[in-house]
Amino acid sequence: MNKRLIRLGLVLLAVAGLGVTLAAGLRSTGGRRDIPQAQPRDEPAPALRGTTLTGSSFDLARQHGKVVLVNVWASWCDPCRQELPALAAAQRQWAAQGFTVAGIDMRDNVESARRMLTEAGAQDLTSVTDPQGAAAVAWGARGVPESFLVDRSGRVRWWVQGEVDAGWLRQQVPELLGS
Repeated sequence: MNKRLIRLGLVLLAVAGLGVTLAAGLRSTGGRRDIPQAQPRDEPAPALRGTTLTGSSFDLARQHGKVVLVNVWASWCDPCRQELPALAAAQRQWAAQGFTVAGIDMRDNVESARRMLTEAGAQDLTSVTDPQGAAAVAWGARGVPESFLVDRSGRVRWWVQGEVDAGWLRQQVPELLGS
């Protein structure tokens, strides 16, 4: 019986230690990951078409010849809120060179999504509504935020799980733009 109690105590101490370590790591990064979980890809981009948050129609096929960052997000996602200003700034910086951001607003309320874009200064980003999450799943998204960087020929070159930042965008986008 004493051995069982000792083992249980050691397990509880280990779990508590892991919790303290994880909490300290999150505090040191402000609760955010320092580096997005980016994976290179080379595959055709899935179709993306639907109604945008502004009520217009969108079809990714019409973006052929542009570099497109497809970003899966939702207004209830704090990391999504954090990355939106960087996405909007990137679109403004490189739009003339053929770069755009196309969002997939997953399992969200249209009014909340519009409000978040406005609050983040990202109201010029196009986002397709995806109330059931079907479009996000078709892209292989497992959560929010996730991003897929598509080259001018319509091939996914990068898949990022988690929040992207201005630094990552500066590393990847100009290369695909040919700058």
